[in-house]
Amino acid sequence: MTKQPYQNNKGVVLIITLSIIALLVTVTFELNRQLQASLVNTAISRDRQILFHMISSGVEIAEAILIKDKNNSEIDSAQEDWANPDKIQAYLSQIPFDDGSIGLDITDEMGRIQVNALVKFPEGKEFNPPQRDLWLRFMVLLLAQKENMDDKGSLFDEIVEPSAIINPIKDWLDSDDNDAITGLNGAEKEYYQDLDPPYTPRNGPIRSIDELVRIKGITPELFYSADAQVMGISNYITVYGVSALKDKFTYTGKININTADMPVIAALLPVGQEFLAPEIFNYRVESANGQFVYDLTSPTWYKDVPGCSDLDIDSELITTQSDIFRIECTAKVREISNSATVIVQREKNKESGKWYCKVLNWTDE
Repeated sequence: MTKQPYQNNKGVVLIITLSIIALLVTVTFELNRQLQASLVNTAISRDRQILFHMISSGVEIAEAILIKDKNNSEIDSAQEDWANPDKIQAYLSQIPFDDGSIGLDITDEMGRIQVNALVKFPEGKEFNPPQRDLWLRFMVLLLAQKENMDDKGSLFDEIVEPSAIINPIKDWLDSDDNDAITGLNGAEKEYYQDLDPPYTPRNGPIRSIDELVRIKGITPELFYSADAQVMGISNYITVYGVSALKDKFTYTGKININTADMPVIAALLPVGQEFLAPEIFNYRVESANGQFVYDLTSPTWYKDVPGCSDLDIDSELITTQSDIFRIECTAKVREISNSATVIVQREKNKESGKWYCKVLNWTDE
């Protein structure tokens, strides 16, 4: 018996119908996926915008704290509000954020060793003797840490002496690039041109501390972190702190003894007296009944520390004042976080006479 045409068409219609339904389902799922992705991307963009404003607010709070401090005190020390995490948190709590939080840390950039001061500027050709001696003590102490580390695989095994670090830094900074290297382990243009890829030394002030890893002898391990228990040199140095000198510039390299970290304090002390660094470090923040005990106004207050009465630190190396600070701000909204490191300098407006903070560098991380 021959099938009727309409019966054959019923099967075709069914197949077409099913195909259309399948297509519609696929399109629906794809539109839904795109919609969900769009919503997620929109939410992420929204949260990132919120994070940006939160970090900006955090930096502004830090600047306000620093300006308030400048108006109230002529010195800068670890005893002040900007250095007190509890006081900072109290300031932050006054500006609550829905579904988010801010972390803020302020440190004195002048509590670090100014790398550019290693060479006398503006001439920029010779060692700055007090700074060279400071670097020598600093590197001796850092390299001495190898005694507390496993001999096998220690990055310090490749470093013979402090001059293997100090001399190449001097050659990188000095402007008298005539291929006359400093000492036997310095490095000038010829050395860097033989590298792969080749590059040219700065022959002038270093603009960013990250530049140091381009200098002969300074490995990334030494620069960033020597060991889990030994911080890299990047934690103790700075490129900020230029001083005007008539129509030129210089770097005094003075370190704020009121805020310097312990390895820097140890490097400031004469050879053989490094063991007094913890006493000086802790003396600054000793308190009783919620009040700090000791006055840190005079640059020679360290002589009042038990055991330090006969101690002499080169006056060309220390100060008790600073106007350059590092602000590290972290913001978090729901599952997204962001952070920024901002270097600011306090300056006085010539017209109004009011202090403000000038941003020298802003790095989003």
